[in-house]
Amino acid sequence: MAIAVSDFQTLDPRHPFSRADARAAGLPLHELLGPRYQKILYDSYVLASVSVTTRLRTEAALRVSGPGAYASHFTAAVLWGGVVPEVTEIHITLPDDRHRCRRQGVRAHAGETRPCPMAHRGMAVSSPLQTFLDLAAVGLPLVDLVVLGDSLVKACRITTDQLMEGAETWSGRGARRARRAAGWVRVGVDSPMETRVRMLLVLAGLPEPLVNYVVRHADGEWRMRFDLYYDGQRLLVEFDGRQHAENAAQWQHDLKRREELDALGFRIIVITAHDLYADPEGVLRRVRDALIDRGATDIRRSFKPEWRRHFATRS
Repeated sequence: MAIAVSDFQTLDPRHPFSRADARAAGLPLHELLGPRYQKILYDSYVLASVSVTTRLRTEAALRVSGPGAYASHFTAAVLWGGVVPEVTEIHITLPDDRHRCRRQGVRAHAGETRPCPMAHRGMAVSSPLQTFLDLAAVGLPLVDLVVLGDSLVKACRITTDQLMEGAETWSGRGARRARRAAGWVRVGVDSPMETRVRMLLVLAGLPEPLVNYVVRHADGEWRMRFDLYYDGQRLLVEFDGRQHAENAAQWQHDLKRREELDALGFRIIVITAHDLYADPEGVLRRVRDALIDRGATDIRRSFKPEWRRHFATRS
């Protein structure tokens, strides 16, 4: 006979629980393994109706880990609202190596020298700064680190000054990469792709554009906002995530906006994901040529080669 949720005295099945917890609450094994419940990690279950989020999986991982465990690395970045490459494992750190968790779906790190974690919505999590430094230490590439830094600043989890100061005093593994990435983090970046376009330009040796530029009416009221801007040349660089115009009305709106920008003396270059990943050198040429055409001086005719390490053309 199935046991109703209201019958549980010591178990909230909306949160991770083990088989031992189920037995103690009187939940039969055959029901636990049935369609009413779902397994989210080894020996960790919740109701099937519960949405499995990073936070829920982290709660399960911490529950089966040793004392003092806290969320860290990629997992902490997600919990703080940062943007990082997707990984399948939940990352946790323990104070020492004696209670290292070795369960499928959990990646445990030893953190004897790490600062104490912070409380975030009732969960122990490494600080935004330590998360940034930890990911530099495990080899997160430069551009991905800048994306993380930009997104943490956007989420109001850290300031650029705090990030730079923390990276400057960091002497652990990946310190040089952390300092360099922190130096490229900016306030006002709206999207990871905006960061990637900016980093493509600067790694190739082109001037760094301003971020989050707002075109205003004569009275100062907000008019239009653009991702990147070269002030001296009135050159706008905009990332467009759409692969095509969604409808005729949107297409007409875009055309009218382009005409309005032309009338104001601006030039705009629109970059798509296909441009960035399939032909990054083409993006560089377009921006370089537009800068020169708009009167910029001291612009490189040939690009620095570093951009190729981070923006390899995808087939």
